[in-house]
Amino acid sequence: MRQITGAAWILAIWIVWTPSARAAEHAEGDISPQAATQKTYSSGNPDNTALARRDARYHLCPSDVIEVTFPFTPEFNRTISVGPDGFAAFPGAGDVRLGDLTTAESAEAIGKAYAGILHEPMVSVELKDFNKPYFVVTGKVIRPGKYDLRGQTSAAQAIAIAGGFNDDARHSQVLLFRRVNDDWFEVRPINMKRILEGRDVNEDPIVQTGDMLVVPQNTISKIKKFIPSSGLGAYYQP
Repeated sequence: MRQITGAAWILAIWIVWTPSARAAEHAEGDISPQAATQKTYSSGNPDNTALARRDARYHLCPSDVIEVTFPFTPEFNRTISVGPDGFAAFPGAGDVRLGDLTTAESAEAIGKAYAGILHEPMVSVELKDFNKPYFVVTGKVIRPGKYDLRGQTSAAQAIAIAGGFNDDARHSQVLLFRRVNDDWFEVRPINMKRILEGRDVNEDPIVQTGDMLVVPQNTISKIKKFIPSSGLGAYYQP
């Protein structure tokens, strides 16, 4: 791997990368809220939780919206968003940490929080809205931005979704930033020029949720403003 230095790339990471990247990595595929399975917790039947955990595929993260239902005490029903810190406030039970929990685990956590005021509370948690898998393309492309990741998408396809390269893009050194953990990113240079020419098609990586592709400016474009227009032909032959 090549080490990328310079304030420009560091700035690009902090501007473009959003905190939801880490949370989105918990999702497997493009899940829809309608397809999310409703999970139930009963303090008197712990086997329900064990069965639900085997089916869980999504972990809650900040800004997710859940519907919490108490079948026998509907006055406690509510639709609530997970806060930026991963907690959600419940009347009578206080703040409950739901971040990084599945819907089954969230139902269990909420049930335990209400166990002090309700007798063997039953709680159902249904995912209503969530952070969808995404990727980011920035730099010298037509439409830089954040895009939903739908199915298997290669780096070349991701750039095409962003409108393709600008005229002053450097095709031969596209940078793929991929989060390794909370503190580190893996940076991989991609020679997209060779891939698009059909010479290194096997080197076109599959984009993962949270990935960021940075397309830098080519060298000629960087120095072009310093070259007198009358002498441009002598220095640059496109």
